[in-house]
Amino acid sequence: MIRVENVSNNWGEFSLKDISLNIKEDEYFIILGPTGAGKTLLLEIIAGLHFPKEGKVLIKGNDVTFLNPEKRGLGFVYQDFALFPHLNVKKNIEYGLKLRKVPEEEREKKVTELVNLLKIKHLLSRNTTTLSGGEKQKVALARALAINPKIILMDEPFSALDENTKSKLISDMKELHNKGGITFVHVTHSQEEAILLADRIGIMMGGTIVQVGTPDDIFYKPITREIAKFVKIENIWEGKVLDKNQDEMTIDVNGKKIVALPDHFKVGDGVRLIIRPEDILLGKGNTSARNEFNGKVLSVVKHGFYYIVRIDCGFEVEAAVTKQSIENLCIKEGKDINIFFKATALQVIKR
Repeated sequence: MIRVENVSNNWGEFSLKDISLNIKEDEYFIILGPTGAGKTLLLEIIAGLHFPKEGKVLIKGNDVTFLNPEKRGLGFVYQDFALFPHLNVKKNIEYGLKLRKVPEEEREKKVTELVNLLKIKHLLSRNTTTLSGGEKQKVALARALAINPKIILMDEPFSALDENTKSKLISDMKELHNKGGITFVHVTHSQEEAILLADRIGIMMGGTIVQVGTPDDIFYKPITREIAKFVKIENIWEGKVLDKNQDEMTIDVNGKKIVALPDHFKVGDGVRLIIRPEDILLGKGNTSARNEFNGKVLSVVKHGFYYIVRIDCGFEVEAAVTKQSIENLCIKEGKDINIFFKATALQVIKR
């Protein structure tokens, strides 16, 4: 559906560097990365608001690299909604249809369809300056959908919304996407949005795409230390492959032997082990886990509805545990405790 081929551009001190992406038809694709990674600039190149110095942008196989935005057949939902303050909700939604000289009867039919879909019929006569953030976002989305685009581009669409409003809109977006017929490209720095909405995610850092995959690929199998840190994995251990057979690989980490699944590494290779904190189990025994170590609790820190427990096992471990587990196991600083984790939960990358 959308192909970005070796796109590069520069804006003074910042550059997009050799970006290639292949976004599938009807896919919900999220471009995820920290602030300043170049996400919005990439989206604007796809939209035609900037032209690349090198590379191509293709939509449905057609080269649109230097085509003006209005000729690309895209809908664009901006971070700040960008509604026309002098027009009411209805006139905002039908604006693009009027520009295309769509007959009034057709416009009325389309507006009715969209306001019913997004549950904003009661807002039609309202001035946009009187709307809440969530209402403005729905109106902006309706306006983008009015021209029947096959592709919707969204730049941080939920960043200005409170958590409850954001949660409801995410649910609405999932429902809209499930109806099919539209490819979504959504830029965000929110990992929650990526997990809840994406079919696939492109991680962007420093002006380039560094990993593309499903949410499970990105959040459980990051391919670099930097990506692991970005997706909130602190368990990154340096080691060396000691032994390997067809079933498992043994890795030395600070004199401790950790078992992982066999991979393309060979004996003697330096590696990094990565594991999410929620995959670390605490307790008295777990026969299904091939890795078991005893350690001492360094700290217990509350993070919203769960706790991060740091443990020294000869290598430092972070485990995410529930309040119930903290109470049942009497976990506190200085306590000795066993940790367990499965070989299948480990991601092994080159050091």
